[in-house]
Amino acid sequence: MCYDRYVSICKPLHYGTLLGSRACAHMAAAAWATAFLYSLLHTANTFSLPLCHGSVLGQFFCEIPQILKLSCYKSYLREFGLIAVSVCFGFGCFVFIVFSYVQIFRVVLRIPSEQGRHKAFSTCLPHLGVVSLFLSTAAFAHLKPPSMSSPSLDLALSILYSVVPPVLNPLIYSLRNQELKAAVRRLITGCFQEH
Repeated sequence: MCYDRYVSICKPLHYGTLLGSRACAHMAAAAWATAFLYSLLHTANTFSLPLCHGSVLGQFFCEIPQILKLSCYKSYLREFGLIAVSVCFGFGCFVFIVFSYVQIFRVVLRIPSEQGRHKAFSTCLPHLGVVSLFLSTAAFAHLKPPSMSSPSLDLALSILYSVVPPVLNPLIYSLRNQELKAAVRRLITGCFQEH
């Protein structure tokens, strides 16, 4: 998504060659394969954890931090290592996204019209905000020390990174679509009023 915006704003004349159907298919396949391997790795490791502290979770969300509270200490360290590596990869992706947006903002700030700058910022900033919210809350939920854990904090963090970002994405895009629909309506009514 960020690469699409980068190419469309920074290299609009090369959009068709840089983001053709073949490039999009390769990026989608790479994302799906990476997500599949990532989830397979965590699932296999989670199911192999011996539980030393019972088998009852303290909340509705059955996720890694909650299961780790029930596991034995040595197993906890193994999964914690996987989570730390995952956070490093997530941080690397975030650095790539931020670098792309810095390039985008450099181009956008050179746009002479206020409306053009507003349109570009309104498409980029919500995406950057949602990605930042997801990565920061997920990293904090998985890497916070067990002494900082409480049922209400764990539940709030789980909701913040697993429910809020997927809900915000359609909301952000529907708001943009409503603006577009209102502009088209004004254009059509303006054309009919002139004739």
